[in-house]
Amino acid sequence: MKVLVACEESQRVCMAFRERGHEAYSCDIEPCTGGHREWHIMQDVLPLLNGHCFFHTRDFKEHYIDGKWDLIIAFPPCTHLAVSGARYFEQKRKDGRQQQGIDFFMEFTKADCDKIAIENPIGIMSTHYRKPDQIIQPWMFGHGETKATCLWLKNLPKLEPTNIVDGREQRIWRMPPGPERAKERSKTYEGIASAMAEQWSENKLVNAKWECVNESENVWMCTGENGCGNEIILLEGKPSENDWHYCPYCGSKMD
Repeated sequence: MKVLVACEESQRVCMAFRERGHEAYSCDIEPCTGGHREWHIMQDVLPLLNGHCFFHTRDFKEHYIDGKWDLIIAFPPCTHLAVSGARYFEQKRKDGRQQQGIDFFMEFTKADCDKIAIENPIGIMSTHYRKPDQIIQPWMFGHGETKATCLWLKNLPKLEPTNIVDGREQRIWRMPPGPERAKERSKTYEGIASAMAEQWSENKLVNAKWECVNESENVWMCTGENGCGNEIILLEGKPSENDWHYCPYCGSKMD
């Protein structure tokens, strides 16, 4: 799958899809903090939404998406939209900042893509656009915290909880003021990112296995009943020792 993760600098969702063998890219006007410049696009995301586009990742390589994206997951900024900032709404309506936030959010609803997910906290888009399809919490996905998160979905199933845990800590809201506070608050929980990649993936993650087909050059093939026959070359060690738990070609989960 070709996946665009819009307005994501943390790369948590991007990496979750990459781990499952998908061609996923994060895009943000900020540099990435996930450590994978080769998967990060640093530019305005709007020209990329309809696919059929050239772009450069932060390792200076050029890429081309031939056709539409298979999936877009968007995290538009919530600064002017979330109810947590309601005391500033009047001023933001007057100076146009709130309308700018609304307009940017709505661009993702118009993208020429068959599968779209838009994420935002509880805010004004429930009335300016429509009610969300789902509201999720971190404690549904292995994190004992609360942070109500809305999902607007197009041709995607609702996320099923993967690990309901105890704990309802309000860590996000108790973060002290600071230059990194907004960025830290916006990061997707790893359990939620993993659920998105697992449940919104078109690939059937059937079991296959790595088989070494050339010991001298350390070449490994995706084999087994569900293997695709493609090969990877490692500098050293076995695939499992290098985090190759999924085939990058067919997305199969490896034994």
